[in-house]
Amino acid sequence: MSKLLIGPLLLLLAGSVQAAGESYCCQDPATGRRICADTLPDQCRGRGYKIFDAGGNVLKEVGPPLTAEQKAEQIAEKRQQAKLEEANREQRRKDQALLDTYATPQDIDISQRNAEADINQAIAAAQAQIDIARKKRKKAEAEAEFYKKKALPPELDKELRTLDNEIKVQQELLNVKKQDFTTVRNKYDADRKRYQELTGKTSSTAPNNGAAPRRP
Repeated sequence: MSKLLIGPLLLLLAGSVQAAGESYCCQDPATGRRICADTLPDQCRGRGYKIFDAGGNVLKEVGPPLTAEQKAEQIAEKRQQAKLEEANREQRRKDQALLDTYATPQDIDISQRNAEADINQAIAAAQAQIDIARKKRKKAEAEAEFYKKKALPPELDKELRTLDNEIKVQQELLNVKKQDFTTVRNKYDADRKRYQELTGKTSSTAPNNGAAPRRP
């Protein structure tokens, strides 16, 4: 026989002998005794069992089928693991976006100052509109003094209502911009903290948080 065929044949024979020497064992539920066979005994089906080689070494251990509760727990664990993995991927994406946006910690400071300057400008504009509307309303109120005991002229009544609405709208805008100021500050504080965690770099100068918005 060719030497080239002897090697593979010996391996095949060895594998057959090893497979033939395997045994399947479990605890008989009826007697409590261990039963073994060269194939899976009927008593072992639906139960946990072990596979041994010819030398008595455990090759594999198969656990019993999961109960409905265990299956539900396993599904819940897999879902939770999937959520954690998704959260980790999202965090890595945000971290990379942060590093792509800011080359240095000073870039964060500059971006914050620009954002706060825009908000302060919007706050100042809204406050200016409120001041103008209040001056106009004060003038209209003085004119309305002449009509205390009779109905206001339609034009004057409409002007007062229009001015009240303008003051209300601008005041709501002012309140939103003040909230935006806090939101922006918190956002850049978080960016600065995370940037330091990722790179170990900190800003050499304290960020300019902008002038505090004045109250009307």
